[in-house]
Amino acid sequence: MGFEGFFPIGPPGKASADTLGVLETHMLIQLIYASRSSRVLGPADVKDILGASQRNNTRAGITGALCLNNGIFLQLLEGDRAAVNALYHRLLKDGRHRDTAVLDMSEIPCRRFTGWSMGLIASLESNRQLFLKYSGTADFDPYSMSAVTLRSFFDEILQNVRWLE
Repeated sequence: MGFEGFFPIGPPGKASADTLGVLETHMLIQLIYASRSSRVLGPADVKDILGASQRNNTRAGITGALCLNNGIFLQLLEGDRAAVNALYHRLLKDGRHRDTAVLDMSEIPCRRFTGWSMGLIASLESNRQLFLKYSGTADFDPYSMSAVTLRSFFDEILQNVRWLE
């Protein structure tokens, strides 16, 4: 499968090497969650969310990727357990999200998304094949995906993504 036209909105923000070095001595976790947008988001809303995520995640030493497809957020977060838990609890209170669910959480030996304070993979027509490859349904539905499938989905993003500058 080619990835011509697979261009997430980006580039991902840069995580601070100093911040990440301090946190690496703590237990690292990876958390994958999904939620539905409580309202229609325009391009400016998405840009604001991405910018705030990159700034806040850099400060907190959190890395990861955010997918947005048909009003569904699917996000992988990795970092110190306390920092990731604090971020997730803030998301639960964020009125832009509903039906929020943890789909996978595990301890990890090292970061996979090093240098990505947050990358955004948008629901472009060119990404449809990737989203549907892992969903198993006619529509992208991360709520029905297994933890193994979710991890494979993000692995493929990590291996094949190219950023528009």
